Amino acid sequence: MTLVESGGGLVQPGGSLRLSCAASKTNIDADAIGWFRQAPGKEREGIVCSISRDGNLYYADSVKGRFTFSRDNANNTVYLQMNSLRPEGAATDICAADCYYHAGSFGYDGDGYWGKGTLVTVSS
Repeated sequence: MTLVESGGGLVQPGGSLRLSCAASKTNIDADAIGWFRQAPGKEREGIVCSISRDGNLYYADSVKGRFTFSRDNANNTVYLQMNSLRPEGAATDICAADCYYHAGSFGYDGDGYWGKGTLVTVSS
């Protein structure tokens, strides 16, 4: 499966962006899919993971109440609506399949499936 992200860009603090991730396979409703963030010089961190088999949706504490994950299974696409963005500079937001959430941490099974990411810059 390949994943292709879009929707990144430059936005002012407090602004919004909507990221999209299009999957090459059909029937993604059964897949665990989420988003990770990679900032320069920092570890990759999980933002959200949607696990279909148990119907749970996990957000990082830092984005709860501001970000919303959604799926369009008919079009094999997932979205991340990001509101009230904070002035954190530039980071690459990456769509990933086979994610999981356990004991407060995000991860992925095996090597996971990763998109190339979309650059998000929050700056005035």
